[in-house]
Amino acid sequence: MKKRKIPLSHLKTKLWIFLALAGFLIILSLLAPLLCPNDPFATSAKVMNQAPCKEFPMGTDRYGRCICSRVLMGARTSIFSAVSLVMITFVAGTVLGLIAGWFEGVADSLIMRLADVMLAFPQMVIAIAVAGILGGGMGNAMLAMGITGWTIYARLARAQVLSLKKEPYVQAAKLSGCNAFTIMVKTLLPNMLGPLIVNATTQIGVMMIGIAGLSFLGIGVTEPQAEWGSMINLSRSYVQLAPWAVFAPAAATVLTVMIFNYLGDCLRDYLEVGGKE
Repeated sequence: MKKRKIPLSHLKTKLWIFLALAGFLIILSLLAPLLCPNDPFATSAKVMNQAPCKEFPMGTDRYGRCICSRVLMGARTSIFSAVSLVMITFVAGTVLGLIAGWFEGVADSLIMRLADVMLAFPQMVIAIAVAGILGGGMGNAMLAMGITGWTIYARLARAQVLSLKKEPYVQAAKLSGCNAFTIMVKTLLPNMLGPLIVNATTQIGVMMIGIAGLSFLGIGVTEPQAEWGSMINLSRSYVQLAPWAVFAPAAATVLTVMIFNYLGDCLRDYLEVGGKE
């Protein structure tokens, strides 16, 4: 059966919708302290495990803290930690991939063998081991996830460089006297950013789940800092008594990851169709 071709205008509309949704989440996390209906860190024995009501739209946890306020504050922690980590690993991996693909030889062997060693173990296994050694905290959780996160960009960037360096415009840049740094930054990088950005967009959700998973296991973000994974971990023991304390951060995590994943898919489809037309 012949696959139906999706119009570019339709893909562009979907892309703008998910860009708007992702932008809304980022703005929401930036304005979280101003939008919180209550103090996210204030405890009260009088309202422990209270069901959703006018004063507490999403109920309270076992310490009497407002779930809605903590979900909003957790958005800042979860989203910005994931976006920051993706940006760092994106830059590091792309630079290493450029070096490996352009110079080849010893540099290529060293970088790619290091990447192979990192990929020999599941990312979460290495992250749990590193976080367990370093201890809790957002910085250690980001380091634990980022220690292998650069490999996907390095391998993709290397493959792109090996393909593009044979193109006539790259050979022309060599003949014109441009040095390796100039060719990599001004000639190769702009022509290989598309696939890298698509991967980076989809990796935001992966990193967010990874950081939330470490916090859920108690080796990531620690109390009283608001983070969706740690909120789920704190409330799971009394899910039958106060299910809203688990469902609210879980729903926020799932919805956010879905939006960033769909954004990456739309961006990939748009670049593929746009490139053919």
